[in-house]
Amino acid sequence: MALPTFVDHVTLHVAAGRGGNGVASVHREKFKPLGGPDGGNGGPGGSVILQVDTSVTTLVDYHHSPRRRAEHGGHGAGGHRNGAHGKDLVLPVPDGTLVKDAEGNVLADLVGAGTTLVVAQGGRGGLGNAALASSKRKAPGFALLGEPGDELDVRLELKVVADIGLVGFPSAGKSSLIAAISRARPKIADYPFTTLVPNLGVVTAGETTFTVADVPGLIEGAAEGRGLGHDFLRHIERCAALVHVVDSASIEPGRNPIDDLDVIEGELARYGGLEDRPRLVALNKVDVPDGRDIADMVVDDLRERGLRVFEVSAASGAGLRELTFAMAEIVTAARAERPAVEAQRIVLRPAAVDGGADFEVVETDEGWRVRGTKPERWVRQTDFSNDEAVGFLADRLNRLGVEERLVALGAQEGDTVIIGPERNAVVFDFKPSIEAGAEMLGRRGEDQRFDESRPASQRRREIDEAMESKAEEEARADVARRLDTAKGRKGRSRSTGSSGVGPMAYEIGGKDDPDWGGEQDDA
Repeated sequence: MALPTFVDHVTLHVAAGRGGNGVASVHREKFKPLGGPDGGNGGPGGSVILQVDTSVTTLVDYHHSPRRRAEHGGHGAGGHRNGAHGKDLVLPVPDGTLVKDAEGNVLADLVGAGTTLVVAQGGRGGLGNAALASSKRKAPGFALLGEPGDELDVRLELKVVADIGLVGFPSAGKSSLIAAISRARPKIADYPFTTLVPNLGVVTAGETTFTVADVPGLIEGAAEGRGLGHDFLRHIERCAALVHVVDSASIEPGRNPIDDLDVIEGELARYGGLEDRPRLVALNKVDVPDGRDIADMVVDDLRERGLRVFEVSAASGAGLRELTFAMAEIVTAARAERPAVEAQRIVLRPAAVDGGADFEVVETDEGWRVRGTKPERWVRQTDFSNDEAVGFLADRLNRLGVEERLVALGAQEGDTVIIGPERNAVVFDFKPSIEAGAEMLGRRGEDQRFDESRPASQRRREIDEAMESKAEEEARADVARRLDTAKGRKGRSRSTGSSGVGPMAYEIGGKDDPDWGGEQDDA
């Protein structure tokens, strides 16, 4: 099977690099037992960038390799070492490439050498524990994960950037004409539809240099998809002028130059968007005796329509100089009116899923779904195997007001809460009024919020409240014993050596210590 050499539309799957993970690390050095957190941040992932390159004229490379991925970011390391940045992937595309999404919506029109489009943004790197440290959380035992990069399908469509477009019936001599006025060497034969792909030629007329595009021949019904012209009509949308190449020596019965011109104009009108382009008419093949006679018969009628008509011969070169200078005149005027094209950098930024607010909560059949840029990003950054990281996520969501919104909408304890889109969502059981705060954690990696039974802590609070109304001669131990007696608590026998009133001696941390959370607290 023959491999295509000209491809003007392709579907490209692009994936940006993932951001590197942050690292949780503690500085260790001799004689410095409390070195503090020193975990570095992860590096951002590389982006996928489309860049206009004038040396590229086809999309054939992406036809053979339609999947492209940028480099991932490096992970952080101890000693405040950040991960490496992922390398961007720059994909060269021809001038005049139209970028669409999978649904066909236009994302960008890449015109002008050097114009770039960041079609897939690399993921951000996760923060290390050194960056997460604060006055309340001095030694975080967790770090944030890197975010995944954008991944999507885009459709690339090439619209040839030419100054003049040649249109006409098959075998009208368009390929012969472009070969005669430029150095282009398209395939030329004596049968219809010889031209299967657009041909470009560079023409010089005086001090003006311009490009001419020859598209495959049009037939009646081309705008509805008949023949090959429909697939390539978009290549003349950017042309400053159109040249009708009319065969004045056609041997087909019922054909004449005026009817041919009307048919092509009808197809262009049905295609749309070309009504404002200046028209020139080239009556070709006047070197043939019949061609000269027919051209002389119709030239006045065409000029009465306000068209500039040139009798030319691609074979002998007759009339080509006048035609090329007329093209150059139109191109010069169009360039003078056209603003200068400067290289631009375009970045695709998807619209927020929540319409601009921080988040939104919607009740669904599966549960309460929370959508928002911040909550979804925080979930992607969380390492759910680390309890402290989960507590940090709960703090962030609570400060954002997610819990309050759920309660206001009627969410009950135990309801399912889903954060994120349908794919890769995270599911929680709603438990309101949990006091969050990673700074309240005890040893690193432990989250006290998951310990619902804490009798020693409750007993200490009761003693503190009772101390406000204690007698002058009572000590803290006496208040604790009085509370135990009032509640009927039974503990180990304590030999105090006193009458139950007055100070009591005990060893701190021992069994007589009222602040000791021992067996008597669990009885």
